[in-house]
Amino acid sequence: MKVAVFSAKPYDREYLSQLLATRYGQVEGSQAPRIELVFHDFPLSVETVPLAVGATAVCVFVNDTLNAPVLQALRQEGVRAILLRCAGYNNVDLEEAERLRFFVANVPSYSPEAVAEFAIALIQTLNRKTHRAYIRVREGNFNIDGLLGRNLHGKTVGIIGTGRIGISLSRILQGFGCKLIAYDPYPTDAFKPYGEYASLDELLPQCDFVSLHCPLTDQTKHMINEQTLAKMKENAMLVNTSRGGLIKTRAVIDALKNHQLGGLALDVYEGESALFYQDHSGQIIQDDDLTRLTTFHNVLICGHQAFFTEEALTEIAESTLKNLEDFIRRRPCKNSLVAGGHLLARRDSVPVRI
Repeated sequence: MKVAVFSAKPYDREYLSQLLATRYGQVEGSQAPRIELVFHDFPLSVETVPLAVGATAVCVFVNDTLNAPVLQALRQEGVRAILLRCAGYNNVDLEEAERLRFFVANVPSYSPEAVAEFAIALIQTLNRKTHRAYIRVREGNFNIDGLLGRNLHGKTVGIIGTGRIGISLSRILQGFGCKLIAYDPYPTDAFKPYGEYASLDELLPQCDFVSLHCPLTDQTKHMINEQTLAKMKENAMLVNTSRGGLIKTRAVIDALKNHQLGGLALDVYEGESALFYQDHSGQIIQDDDLTRLTTFHNVLICGHQAFFTEEALTEIAESTLKNLEDFIRRRPCKNSLVAGGHLLARRDSVPVRI
């Protein structure tokens, strides 16, 4: 069986190929593999669908396009399975996948600690300005004026989304001595040891830091907008390691300019699909909103790397190949989003990302 892996990076090739060889006794490129992985650097789109010719399955990542035209084209090429090596599935038209009777499965959990720890790194880097101190010292400047931060101890932190990542972050923040308030339409007992739930309107005015940990759906798109930003505590810091579309970019730019928002730390960006995971250092960035964000001294942007640990890549590879094995053996897959012609992902909910 041939699997076309799109948006493949060297680490995708390494971890997937090694696991395929060790677990299934196969080596990439052998003459008669039971599973053949074909890696493509390009993202999946209407234009790149022909690269999937002869494949039974495609393996995709967060910025690949799987809208109705792409799904229809894949079906015509003989593709029957879509393997997401990520948790989010906002880039997949699940209703069309259901109609076309695709097998679709994601990786709902991969080292939630990786993302939670990275959220802490963003918070403390921006709060204590260590990134600016690093640059100063390299230039021989040891002046600490302008590097004043705040203690995390005793501060109130809002966790929006209490899935595995939200709970992992809560556990870490409790160790810092923070007071925790969470918002999630589907509360879980797992958060009870760390804090209390509140509505979004109740949470925002109380919090010194707000961290987003929910998926991008119709209900959550631009949940951080002019109205919600106006409700936030003055000089609060906003952190997003989930999906860029949760934040209305123009609204946060205005809030930063008006000093309503004290800081912004992003590992995701709503226009990232045209930029992230590629080297554009020799080009002129055409995204004016992103360029504007980089001019603020109190904004920190990374390129969607919160998941990027050895442990997470191992779990992603294991879960992806397990989903593929379930498809091959025609057995129930616990990570299925569409199965048997029925949409398993809830349309009317606001599920937690991981």
